[in-house]
Amino acid sequence: MVVNLANICNLVVQKSDRLNLKEKLDYMENNNTCWSMPRIGDQAPEFRAMTTHGKLNFPGDYAGKWKILFSHPADFTPVCTTEFIAFAKMQQEFEALNTQLVGLSVDSLSSHIDWVRNIQEKIEWEGNKNVEIGFPIIVDLSKTVSKLYGMIMPGEANNACVRAVFFIDPSDKIRAIIYYPLVLGRNFDEIKRVIIGLQTADAHDVALPANWEPGKDVVVHYPVTTAEAQERVKEEGLTCHEWYLCSKKL
Repeated sequence: MVVNLANICNLVVQKSDRLNLKEKLDYMENNNTCWSMPRIGDQAPEFRAMTTHGKLNFPGDYAGKWKILFSHPADFTPVCTTEFIAFAKMQQEFEALNTQLVGLSVDSLSSHIDWVRNIQEKIEWEGNKNVEIGFPIIVDLSKTVSKLYGMIMPGEANNACVRAVFFIDPSDKIRAIIYYPLVLGRNFDEIKRVIIGLQTADAHDVALPANWEPGKDVVVHYPVTTAEAQERVKEEGLTCHEWYLCSKKL
């Protein structure tokens, strides 16, 4: 027998129309019916939440922008503190890329506020001190958003988020997802590279090869007919290693 899990999930949601978002997620979890896990290509799930910058309607409040929604396991923890310093130091770089940073953990508002103040007033890391955390941090004590985005993985931690990163484009579509375990801090140069890469691919209708960095050659989409393949290797401005692998400079 073939079971369509997506249909089962949809049926559960339809039968629980009188429940709010948190209740629906709790119902699905407690009944082992399905688990919410957004996928690349999906529209980013909508939610409302309180943050360190006030009320947030996500993703609607950032219409027309790229969004990086990322979770961290807990406030006042060593790896998370170094990550927030790294993100804060790069915030202007992301703003220049029309990208809004939004953090999240299952801690309280007072904990978030106390932690970011502590980072600015007390912490020096790799020569960085007096670092102000200028982006909002979502309060998710109920774990509603964490469950909605599949940020809690019981095999890693039952009561804390893993280090999830969701890249969401201006049309509110999820374009890339990266997950890290609790013990491994994120590579922030890679996070920036992903944003630049997605924007480059969209702007020029190209693909990007392994280890691509801005300024390097890009890859053109492979031909889908015999005629296109014959013409591709003759096309000016391309370096064709084979009919299906051609690169060019932007």
